[in-house]
Amino acid sequence: MSDVEKVNLFIYGSLRDRRIFQSVSSFSFTRKPSKVDEKTLLAELALLPRYRKISPDNVYFYAVPAQSARIDGFVIYDLPAHAMAEIDRYEGKRYDRETVHVNTAKGIVEAQAYLTTHESMKKHFGDRFHVNLIHELWLRKRIENFIKKHTRPGERTIDAELERRAERELLATTERDLVMSHYHTDAVSDYYLEHELDRPRPSIKHLYDDPEAKQIIKNYLPLVLKQVLLNQLDDKIQAEYRFDLEHMRTSERYFKRSISLLVALQMINANSRAVELIIQKCLQTMPYQKNDLIDYVKYAVQAARSVFHARIVNANLERIRGNFQPGVTPLGIEVELSNLGSAAVEPQRSIQKKLDPVYHGFKYFYDFQLDVLAWKLGGYIDDHSGSTDRARREGFLELAPGRLNIAGELSRPATADPWLLNQLIHEIANFYEVKPHSLHLSFQLRKKQIGKQNILPLGFVKCLLVLGGGPEVKDTGKMWLSRMGYDEITQYGYGEELVFARTSKRKWYLGGDDIANRPPAQATTHVQQYKFIRLKRNTNYEPLIMCLKGLQLAYNPADYLSAEQLKNSKKLSREYEELKKWAADPAPIGHNTIIKFLNTVHDGLMNEAHYRPAHRLHYIDWALNAIDTQLRKFNSQLNKSLQHS
Repeated sequence: MSDVEKVNLFIYGSLRDRRIFQSVSSFSFTRKPSKVDEKTLLAELALLPRYRKISPDNVYFYAVPAQSARIDGFVIYDLPAHAMAEIDRYEGKRYDRETVHVNTAKGIVEAQAYLTTHESMKKHFGDRFHVNLIHELWLRKRIENFIKKHTRPGERTIDAELERRAERELLATTERDLVMSHYHTDAVSDYYLEHELDRPRPSIKHLYDDPEAKQIIKNYLPLVLKQVLLNQLDDKIQAEYRFDLEHMRTSERYFKRSISLLVALQMINANSRAVELIIQKCLQTMPYQKNDLIDYVKYAVQAARSVFHARIVNANLERIRGNFQPGVTPLGIEVELSNLGSAAVEPQRSIQKKLDPVYHGFKYFYDFQLDVLAWKLGGYIDDHSGSTDRARREGFLELAPGRLNIAGELSRPATADPWLLNQLIHEIANFYEVKPHSLHLSFQLRKKQIGKQNILPLGFVKCLLVLGGGPEVKDTGKMWLSRMGYDEITQYGYGEELVFARTSKRKWYLGGDDIANRPPAQATTHVQQYKFIRLKRNTNYEPLIMCLKGLQLAYNPADYLSAEQLKNSKKLSREYEELKKWAADPAPIGHNTIIKFLNTVHDGLMNEAHYRPAHRLHYIDWALNAIDTQLRKFNSQLNKSLQHS
């Protein structure tokens, strides 16, 4: 290229800083045509399609091919050859300069761009993105060596390897706690490792002579098999797609398996017929009287190979990348499932006299080690008593991806992306053949919000109940809000209270808190958890997630309504009575209330990222329109039912 030739250049990394660009090329750039001169070039906003931007070294940005992705940047027009030569030297050997076509406001423009490949990235960076990751991989390798030494030592048969992998499945929560507790510390001693891992192999043989348990063993074994299939797929995705997964996780504080679990869930749910055949064959060829828990885990470990398909993983990851748009607010979920609905726990179980013939209210959940096998989804049985021991109890099957330890309230946010969170909700509800019941959504509070929270206005509470509180038409033809109508979010302890929303503490780090081993400052966080939401398989919760996020950022809601609040405020007591009457026999929500509610949500979303929006404006507009449509649809349905009555 002669010095008189000029090219356009697409920039997306450090060169977007005018000072760096000028230092390298001797030219500045501007987006205003009137400011262009001999030393100032014209720049325009541009999108490079079919590439995504990564930064494995946390220093430089690289563009790698990704069919459904795109990169935001600038196109700099008419760059002279001598300036391009200087930029070539600046960019170095890890990039290839290629001709691309970018989208601008004026149409498609041909430009040069510095690109790279997946192969080049893996060659230079491998899978080692940060020290914590190296430490974690090293500790997991030592755990693997322990299992090899203690499970059929010296054997190199396929069956021995299957048994070792099965043993690891049954040690899953121990491995998790070891990794988490030493995440920021020095080496774990061999003595400590042996002490923690050397425990008896779990067995279900004690259930074979239990008359009640014998009736439902065959119902629990499919849960075991499916859970192991899920874990094996997740592990394979984590191992083979670590590069991709690490760069879709915006912070180490987020649960690292949210995306891989979503892909694994999608794979199993989309192939439900094949999975069902695997389970049927296992139960037919392996009668429980002649086998133990380890045998079923081994079977599922082996069967997972036939379910995994790299093509499907790649397609699902591309779909996630194409929709991935994380905000700033960390998000979490708790999904409650039960075939008994509100009768899953006392006192409703005794009042309604209902029985669960399939799982006996998950009474034998811990006998089958399902809390260990389901740790990646944060699975446990919640009987609303507050107890966290492993005793047999009947209640809801509760799943919360990111929950790492029940007793220690240890958890990490699942994601910051409302779309991804909504996908997780759907796939979890579809994975288990148990009726969906309720959904809890959690939003991390900012430090400045703690202790300065406000009680929600009654009109806002009504709007939220319409959006998520299970509006239904009764047999009489009248509408009501079922979550309140069935008395599902009311508790009676120190007095009646509405468990609509609660603030609580969360920790994401298991280490000690003494001076020598202090946890990170952000290890303890506060979340606002909304518990009023009805869970349905076909409902899109994305607008509600955006709604609650905007409301929290703009209004900063407090607990609603605790027994103490009702006791100390006559105004709240009157509002609560009014709310109960309205929920049982609702009237339309006023136009002004809807407008005020939407404006509040809008204000929060527009200021999520330090006084600016974290999401694209058209996405925020879509969410607000979806919320508005749902509220107005409720009013319309209500008016029709009132006319007919």
